[in-house]
Amino acid sequence: MRPFLLLSSRAEDVAADGEYDAFLRFTGLPPERLHRVRMEAAPLPPLRLDDYAGVMVGGSPFNSSDPPEAKGAVQRRVEADMRALLDEIVARDFPFFGACYGIGTLGVHQGGTVDRTYAEPIGAVRVRLTDAGRADPVLAGVEPEFDAFVGHKEACRELPPSAVLLATAPACPVQMFRVKDNVYATQFHPELDVPGLVTRIHVYQHFGYFPPDEIDELIARVSPAVITQPGRLLANFVARYG
Repeated sequence: MRPFLLLSSRAEDVAADGEYDAFLRFTGLPPERLHRVRMEAAPLPPLRLDDYAGVMVGGSPFNSSDPPEAKGAVQRRVEADMRALLDEIVARDFPFFGACYGIGTLGVHQGGTVDRTYAEPIGAVRVRLTDAGRADPVLAGVEPEFDAFVGHKEACRELPPSAVLLATAPACPVQMFRVKDNVYATQFHPELDVPGLVTRIHVYQHFGYFPPDEIDELIARVSPAVITQPGRLLANFVARYG
């Protein structure tokens, strides 16, 4: 059976390894079937998509909507690698699932508007499936409304013309969309549970997501959250394409 590919761009080992472990847990894949490439560490190596069952992208400290002069060399390289890969993925309608950073890169690639209008603080939000979402196989068995963890400085303000909206929320209307039949992206994090989020809060406490002196209050606020549904998306994605 072909493996899946996880593209990561987190430079911090604790966050990158925790993300990989979370994708393993929620997809149900063994390590030998989830290959990871850390895009921040080196240029993306030559890839044959036919060697993989699908491609997944995790979150990132990078923001697609940052002004060009604010982007460092690594971010510019990662964005260029992602653009080239998405050219082929979208053209072939190849199975793809992008979480958080994935919705920014895919949104920009497909002509959507990604900016800071609908940024959301770290925490749990209530997500609602659209009619198209309730009919989509990657959302099979997912409740029509569910809580999910978010935390992002940018979001898709205008849906790409090629996209179908699958999930929405009051404070950030574009929470999930699909391009063609097999290319998916979410704004929320399907791989996050409470321990995973707490780890990221510690790792990224000085990255501008919240005032660092409020870290204990933030952890106390998110810890009671009960997040049961989002991980099903990753399991469904793997079951459909694996």
